[in-house]
Amino acid sequence: MRITTASNLLKGVNLYLIGMMGSGKTTIGSLIATELGYGFVDTDAVIEQVTKHSISQLFAEVGEAEFRQIESQVLAEVCAYTNLVVSTGGGIVTQQKNWSYLHYGLIVWLDVPIKVLYERLKEDNTRPLLQAADPLGKLQSIFEQRQPLYNQADLHIRVSEEETASQIANRVIALIPSVLKQNLSPPN
Repeated sequence: MRITTASNLLKGVNLYLIGMMGSGKTTIGSLIATELGYGFVDTDAVIEQVTKHSISQLFAEVGEAEFRQIESQVLAEVCAYTNLVVSTGGGIVTQQKNWSYLHYGLIVWLDVPIKVLYERLKEDNTRPLLQAADPLGKLQSIFEQRQPLYNQADLHIRVSEEETASQIANRVIALIPSVLKQNLSPPN
């Protein structure tokens, strides 16, 4: 019953998940989409499908600046659709123009402690921004740069180490009515 209410209140407006790499945006987003009866899109997966390159290959071949342009273009195209839960790349918030797209929907920040992110990512060599001598320090530095941007989200979900993806997804769904914008309507 609660889920139907949240879905009805969203009126087709997209839900955008933002947060650091490793915060669970894809896993949790997929669960939320299923519960809401929404479609699910992972912008990184779309980028890989369109470019036929992995994110790490793109960073290596074209650099971060060009990657961010591709990411913005994908977000612009995705936001033209409705009834979606969208998992975004961790750095999508760094481009000011992306906020104009994100604000067409409800923005949810999955805020996971740095030490938890590090434990999740320390064996993952596909994260180009973590290929550093001190990956934990790099992760902390990235977070400090992005935190003011993440703080602009409509809904801030502090995730604990003990919570499962299902518990987090259910918490997001339960909190949607508390932060809905007045007269939410999908873009034309």
